[in-house]
Amino acid sequence: MLTKLLSLWVRLRHGELPWEVRYFYRDTYYCKVMQLKYVLRDFVFKPRYKELEFSGEFAPELQFVLPFAYWHHKNGTLKKTTSSKYTRELYFFSPDHHEDFQTRSNEGNYNFEMPRILYSHDYDMSKWLQVPLKETYRNTVYQYDKPILIIANRYNMEWDGPPVSFYSIEMLDFILKKVADKYTVIYNRPKPQNITMDNSDIYDMDEFSWLEKAYPGVILMEDLFRENKAKANNFNHLQLMVYANASKFISIHGGTATLASYFGGTNLILSKKGPEHYFRCFEKLYPKFSGATILHAKTDDDVKKFVEEHF
Repeated sequence: MLTKLLSLWVRLRHGELPWEVRYFYRDTYYCKVMQLKYVLRDFVFKPRYKELEFSGEFAPELQFVLPFAYWHHKNGTLKKTTSSKYTRELYFFSPDHHEDFQTRSNEGNYNFEMPRILYSHDYDMSKWLQVPLKETYRNTVYQYDKPILIIANRYNMEWDGPPVSFYSIEMLDFILKKVADKYTVIYNRPKPQNITMDNSDIYDMDEFSWLEKAYPGVILMEDLFRENKAKANNFNHLQLMVYANASKFISIHGGTATLASYFGGTNLILSKKGPEHYFRCFEKLYPKFSGATILHAKTDDDVKKFVEEHF
């Protein structure tokens, strides 16, 4: 009944909107209504009561769930968190964290117990705080003579079809010709065994062997994990430690870009399509994670322009 009423409200108030974005407006209102039942516990009595559970994709977890959990931690109301495997280090502040989910699901994204889910027209969130991942995981292990530049790539199924936003070998070659002399470049495209998979297949681009031959000075995140000098508990833990020592990132939309936006500095994000464009996520939401400067490239030519101007 509530969803029907909210759908009607959206139709009456935002009837001019494209039909494919209306339900994101409805979901935003739904989240707001759901939070009303916690007003007394969150702002008056403040018992340690909140048990957060999320089984959705990596990007919305970083965008909405983790900052919500951290707000409850600082508010004194966080009791327990439950998420996917390899997330304990993300929830370093949780008094009782469980890694119960072996895979991530799209259905898990629609958890209306969070202040927001997926995309929204309203990112003015009261129960949402920056999570100090950079301050927590900064270290003396992953330090180099030149500043670190992370190239965080992906080559996945998108919208049940072939990859859309990714750095091809040709694009990587362009980028590395411009930056390899100025930075310690660390290339990161996680393999399936090192992360919690969702409903997107990961494809092979065969860029690792190319990198080793064409740019032997580029450090592979996989090699750092194999060496594991910092005794990381898992690949995600390693990413946090390496990213914490960096301030320059070149990434791809989704969880890849979201994680990179947590560590300040400059993050160039390639996103060729998606609801993020309509809702201006890279302008309104992504800078909130750490105050990072976000450069949104919609095309390969945009990437080239930003690399030349900012890197």
